Amino acid sequence: MRMMRLAIEQARAAAAVGEVPIGAVIYRADEVLAAAHNQRETDHDPTAHAEVVVLRAAARRIGSWRLNGWTLAVTLEPCPMCAGAVVNSRLDRLVYGVADPKMGCVDTLARLCSEPRFNHRVEVRRGVLAEQCAELLQDFFRCRR
Repeated sequence: MRMMRLAIEQARAAAAVGEVPIGAVIYRADEVLAAAHNQRETDHDPTAHAEVVVLRAAARRIGSWRLNGWTLAVTLEPCPMCAGAVVNSRLDRLVYGVADPKMGCVDTLARLCSEPRFNHRVEVRRGVLAEQCAELLQDFFRCRR
């Protein structure tokens, strides 16, 4: 839960700069390897989702794209692009806050992280601090309307 709270802090930082409030942290035990939030608007980059940004930062930090032994905590269920990146990064675990009924491809619309035909599968824990994660998104979009 501590790491999801850090991801929520990242999501708040995203909202503060006008980004959709999604935050992510890559960690092992109590060690944080990288933390990030959405940067699509800031970077004018459709791939700058919180998960992709944090995966890139983590890989640079350890000097390898293989993130075996690490866990990703993210406030929203990953989309197809991000779920694919999670699998390709070889993360051991994914922890997410709230399900995404429109784009979620870990559990909701597809199960990419546990697809048996892939050469790597990721252990998934869902619903961690889901209410707080959902509230951030609801508040952000309520203010936009």
